Amino acid sequence: MTSRIAAISMVALDPQRVAEFWRSVLGWRLLLSDATGADIGPEDGSGPRIEIGRVSDEKVVKNRIHLDLRADGSSQAEELQRLLDLGAKRIDVGQPADATWVVLADPEGNEFCLLLRSVQEAGDDA
Repeated sequence: MTSRIAAISMVALDPQRVAEFWRSVLGWRLLLSDATGADIGPEDGSGPRIEIGRVSDEKVVKNRIHLDLRADGSSQAEELQRLLDLGAKRIDVGQPADATWVVLADPEGNEFCLLLRSVQEAGDDA
């Protein structure tokens, strides 16, 4: 027997704003939205959801866990532009100048990475 990830939890000053960003990034749907937060998940109900709870304090330190994304059906450059257009920002967390990944932050500063190889290029090791 093993465990499965049911949800990835985040916190935000504006959970609906962060949920809308991640919903657009991942092509997911809004599952729940109320005064305490918002949840998003895959259209088909598979996999874990992302639960975003409301907090009153701003983020001040680097995340201890983050998401790594791969472009699906486009290049890293095309996906990077799409993410920036959605409100992501490039950030520096000490990555090497020749890093093959791009470090970004969502609208409330939560870090995530866009990896070089697309889903299609990565194949089985996606």
